[in-house]
Amino acid sequence: MPRDTRATDLGIRVGRFTPGTTDGITDVTGVRVAATTIIKGDGALNRGVGPIRTGVTAILPRPLAEMGHPLFAGTHRLNGNGELTGLEWIRESGLLTSPICLTNTHSVGVVHDAMISWSLDHVPDAPPWSLPVAGETWDGVLNDVNGFHVTAAHAQQALDAAAALPNGAPVPRGNQGGGTGMICHGFKGGNGTSSRRLPAELGGYTIGVFVQANHGRRHRLTLQGKMLGAADGPLSTEHYPLPWETKVGAAPKPDDPRGGAGSIIVIVATDAPLLPMQLDRLAQRAVIGIGRVGGVGEHSSGDFVLSFSTANGHLPPEDLDPREPFEASITMVVNAHLSALFEATADATESAILDALFAAETMSGADGATAVELPLDIVRAALD
Repeated sequence: MPRDTRATDLGIRVGRFTPGTTDGITDVTGVRVAATTIIKGDGALNRGVGPIRTGVTAILPRPLAEMGHPLFAGTHRLNGNGELTGLEWIRESGLLTSPICLTNTHSVGVVHDAMISWSLDHVPDAPPWSLPVAGETWDGVLNDVNGFHVTAAHAQQALDAAAALPNGAPVPRGNQGGGTGMICHGFKGGNGTSSRRLPAELGGYTIGVFVQANHGRRHRLTLQGKMLGAADGPLSTEHYPLPWETKVGAAPKPDDPRGGAGSIIVIVATDAPLLPMQLDRLAQRAVIGIGRVGGVGEHSSGDFVLSFSTANGHLPPEDLDPREPFEASITMVVNAHLSALFEATADATESAILDALFAAETMSGADGATAVELPLDIVRAALD
């Protein structure tokens, strides 16, 4: 179970806009998130046996009955040492035509295939071809990542659970789903979420963000502008060892990719009627939020952002054969009014990364490696 603390409980307010009702991506009406978590075994790593610390997170961008209709979408890549499938077609067409699933690096294939099967069985008007969006970050410090423990059934279970949720249902945070075995800035990471609602005079739109946070180095960890993870900071490695330093055997070198240098997947949802090029620009602003907490997109990091709009939801289903209608009317936000949405995206992304750190709990895994939870009492004292 995640810790219940949110940023506001520590007196942290990111930006000038107010969070939505749940302070999560599901504040954007129609979005649903569910997770399948797999935790099994302890002790020495035995490939194919465990310990297992992994899972799948499923994000439905709209209710199941409407999933056959695509949504406008955009993308951004901060650093490409990772995978989020389906992005080439999104860049080409500007359309999101599938759910989104997040897991560990070596389970993308099985999850990708399971998504196709699930869509064919459950999504009305699903086309016979599919390029689903399946993403990953690497959980091999805590998890038997080469044991291939995620199955199609796990992915379909998460998708089924998401489809059954009501509007506004809570988001799985911390050590759940794809975030189960993840590490963020050397502390336990995982799933985080946040939202911002613009005032009526700025359009009244909602921005919701979900992150699978497995990125960043301790010395750059920054909260509210304070570099608390620096060598002389209260969260430095002198006070809280890095997970790979607690592992049986030699620790990797500081720049070893196993050292938590990557990665992060950011999903940005909005009810603002944005076109694909506008959504590309929105996705770029998530990088500002990553940077505020200390992420820089290291060489070994896979940092991807996918943004989508739930507006203009009447677009006709994708089909290989030309059919009527020939045209569809759409609405869009005038470009001059985008700045507030950009600001809200940066703020919600920063908050979502903090949320992953605040929600995650200490976890031990393969060979005794232990990812310590962010000590919130120390954070509170440092910020006070």
